[in-house]
Amino acid sequence: MHKFEEKTIKTNPIYRGKVISLQVDDVLLPDGTEAKRELIKHPGAVCVIALTDDKKIILVEQYRKALERPLVEVPAGKLEPGEVPELSAKRELEEETGYRPGRITHVQSFYTSPGFADEIVHVFLAEDLVKVEDGLTVDDDEFVELMEVTIEEAEQLLKEDRIYDAKTMWALQYVRLNDLV
Repeated sequence: MHKFEEKTIKTNPIYRGKVISLQVDDVLLPDGTEAKRELIKHPGAVCVIALTDDKKIILVEQYRKALERPLVEVPAGKLEPGEVPELSAKRELEEETGYRPGRITHVQSFYTSPGFADEIVHVFLAEDLVKVEDGLTVDDDEFVELMEVTIEEAEQLLKEDRIYDAKTMWALQYVRLNDLV
């Protein structure tokens, strides 16, 4: 047991949805006192840094209801139950962009908001892209616009607050720091 570990005494499920579930845990703190923790459970997600042969970054623009605005992002999506992250990354890239990677590499994984959620995002680098004949096959409730931009154009989108999410900012920084374009 870690010296900061909080032992769960009781879990109260609040909501179970298609993407997340919410629970309130009663926990015993290291000093012996009790506290409550509101927790979001998430199946995990992937995002893909997709680079074209001419050194452009593939992004998608879509409306994000939680923010009541569109965002420009790297292709991403949640893991299906039991799905291996690499397969999810390939699936999401093809669904959202119409591209299939010839080569895909796991770059990093990170937690988005560990203070209250267990969502982990697995980041992949996709290269040697091949356009799929069928094109985009997004989910029925998903509307996206494909963009292929230079790193400078992506950085301009960042300055304009059109790119406003952590995974995409992280991806752009990774591209720039590793001289990938």
